[in-house]
Amino acid sequence: MKADAQTFDYIVVGAGSAGCVLANRLSASGRHRVLLLEAGPRDSNIWIHIPLGYAKLFTNPKVNWLYKSEPEPELNNRQIIQPRGKVLGGSSSINGLLYIRGQPQDFDHWRQLGNSGWGFDDVLPYFRKAEDQERGEDDLHGVGGPLAVSDVSEPHPLCEAFINAAEQAGFPRTEDFNGASQEGAGYFQLTTRYGRRKSTAAGYLRPARKRANLKVVTGALASRILFDGTRATGVEYHQGGSVRTAQANAEVILAGGAFNSPQLLQLSGIGPAEHLRSLGIPVIADRPGVGADLQDHYQVRMQYRCTEPITMNDVVNSWHRRIGAGLRYAFQRKGMLTIGAGYAGAFLRTRPELETPDVQVHFIIFSAETTGASLHPFPGFIASICQLRPESRGFVRVKSSDPAAAPAIQPRYLSSRFDRDTTLDGMKLLRTIMGQKAMQHYIAEERAPGPDCTSDAELLDYARATGTTVFHPTSTCRMGADPAAVVDERLRVRGLTGLRVIDASVMPTLVSGNTNAAVVMIAEKGADMILEDAGARLAGSA
Repeated sequence: MKADAQTFDYIVVGAGSAGCVLANRLSASGRHRVLLLEAGPRDSNIWIHIPLGYAKLFTNPKVNWLYKSEPEPELNNRQIIQPRGKVLGGSSSINGLLYIRGQPQDFDHWRQLGNSGWGFDDVLPYFRKAEDQERGEDDLHGVGGPLAVSDVSEPHPLCEAFINAAEQAGFPRTEDFNGASQEGAGYFQLTTRYGRRKSTAAGYLRPARKRANLKVVTGALASRILFDGTRATGVEYHQGGSVRTAQANAEVILAGGAFNSPQLLQLSGIGPAEHLRSLGIPVIADRPGVGADLQDHYQVRMQYRCTEPITMNDVVNSWHRRIGAGLRYAFQRKGMLTIGAGYAGAFLRTRPELETPDVQVHFIIFSAETTGASLHPFPGFIASICQLRPESRGFVRVKSSDPAAAPAIQPRYLSSRFDRDTTLDGMKLLRTIMGQKAMQHYIAEERAPGPDCTSDAELLDYARATGTTVFHPTSTCRMGADPAAVVDERLRVRGLTGLRVIDASVMPTLVSGNTNAAVVMIAEKGADMILEDAGARLAGSA
C-alpha cells in the first residue's frame, strides 16, 4: 500500500553519526523543512546510554544490523562480524566511544588527492565546532559544541602499567592523542559526559527535535531514491507495512554509512551497471565506484591472564562486585561501567624512520575468546594491534533488489602484502611492550597467541585465524577528482543533481584511528556546504 507523499526541502536518509548532525544544522535557521529517516527505533535502550553497555549491543538485532562479511580469502574463509547501528544515533549509539580524530597528515593527504578544502587546516574548525572538550578550549580543541568529549573517570593500575611499559620500550607518554602529536601511550578520551554516552542522537538530535521544521521518522527503511531524469527528487521508504514517498525540493542526502549508502545508491540504479542489471535493477547511472574501495581497520588481539583480581572479569564473575560496580556508577558515575572499548592505548611507529605512527594499540581490562563473548572466569586483559593505513581494498554490493536484504560486504582484509607485514611488525612491537618490567608484574601468562607462537609464519597464521574488524568501514562512496570517485569535494554525487553523500563512505582513505570523530566533522562541514550552496542558488535567482 502506498501512502501520499510529503514535501520537504531536505531529506536525510540515516539518523546516525552524520545524519543527526545534518538534521540539527540544516534545521537550525528555521527556514528549511527537513525530514530525517531512520530504519531503526528510538535510542531508548538503557544500555545505549551506559558506556560499557556497548558490549550488550553486539548481538541485539533491535539496534544493530548484525551484518557479516562474505568469507574472507586471507582469513581462512572466515566471515567477520560487521556490526552497524540501526537506531537513532546509528553507530555512535553502539560504538566503543573512543574520541580519536586521526593525524593531520591524513587530511592533508585527502587534499593532495584533489579534494580541495579538506586539508587539516580546513577541517580543524569543524572538529572544534563539534567538540565540547572537558579540559577546556585551546588551538586544537573546542568547547560548547554538541559532542561531549571527556577523560576516563579514573586511572587503573593495569593501564598505568601498560603506559609505563610503553615508556620503558622507548615510547613517550601522551596526555592527548588529538594533540600536537598522536604518538605515544596514554588514556583514551571518550564521547561521554557525567558517565553517560553522548551519541550524536543525544548531542545533536535531541535538542533539534523541538523544532517544528524538523520531522524525524523511525522504523523507516529507505528502498530507493526517486529521480526526474538525473535529478534526485525524493525517497521511497517502507514503514509499518506501507510504502511511502517523500519529495525533496532541494536535496536528498544519504547518511547511511559505508554499507547502507552504497547499498541505497545501487538499489536506486546508481552503481556498476552490469551487476545491477543482473538483479533486475533499472540503471540510472553506470558508476562502478559505488561500493568499491571499501577500507577497514583489522585488529589482532593478544590475551593475557592477570596475576591480580583487578579486571572486569573479576567484577562480572562476582555478584557482590557487580552490585558494587552498579552502585558506584549510580551514585558516583565512576568505575567499570564508565569505560569504553579501550581504556588506555597507544599510537606507535613500527619502524623509526616513519614520519608518524602506523599502528594503534587498544588496551582493555577484560578478556574473552571473541568480541561480544562471555568474559573469562579468571582475571584477564587484552591488548590488540591494528594497522592504521591499510592498502587492502574491498567492496559492498547489493545481492538483490530487496532493500531489507543485507548487501555483500567483502573487506579483503590482509590481501595486501604490506598490510600483512605491518600487522606482523605490530604484533612483535606489542610483545616487546608487554615484555617490559612494568607489565610483567601483572602477566601470569600470554594465553593467546601463546609462548609457542614465535615465527612470522605462526604469528601470521594466528592473525588470520583470530583477527577481526575494529569497526571502521569507510570509502565506499569515495570523494575524489578522478573518474572512479563517487562524490566531488562538495560531497555531491558526480553526474547527478540534488544528491549528496555525507558519512564515512566519502573518506578518500581511512583516518589513522577510530573514525567517529572524523564522521561528525565531515557532517559539520557537509552541512555548511549545503547551506552555502542553497544561499548561492537563492542569490542567483534574485
